Amino acid sequence: MENKKIILFDGVCNLCNKSVAFIIKHDKKDIFRFASLQSEVGKKLIEERNIDRTKIDSIVFIDPGEAYFIKSSAALEIAKELSKYSWMRVFLYLPENLRDFFYDIIAKNRYQWFGKKDACMIPTPELREKFLDN
Repeated sequence: MENKKIILFDGVCNLCNKSVAFIIKHDKKDIFRFASLQSEVGKKLIEERNIDRTKIDSIVFIDPGEAYFIKSSAALEIAKELSKYSWMRVFLYLPENLRDFFYDIIAKNRYQWFGKKDACMIPTPELREKFLDN
């Protein structure tokens, strides 16, 4: 777990679950670990960092130590770590409020557009080691 980067995601959101599967597929260096925002682990990590729960509902990226990112910054920081998608870091030069404007539109409509599960996803036995809330 040491030096692993943690992605907290909405465990009932189909878009978020597909994003996690995409990240796992492209995480060739095995640097990410995952937990749902709804899990005890996710809640504890949010509380430890004094993250305002009213400002997050879909993704939090935690770098080792105390650094964390939310919304579009989280998505782009994650993309930086995926070799084929590291070019997306150029969007970090755009103003955060502009990036988050578009991010918030997707986040607000994600259940309507992509659907929602009744419960958080359960990782397959092969992927279980990548999840903190087993």
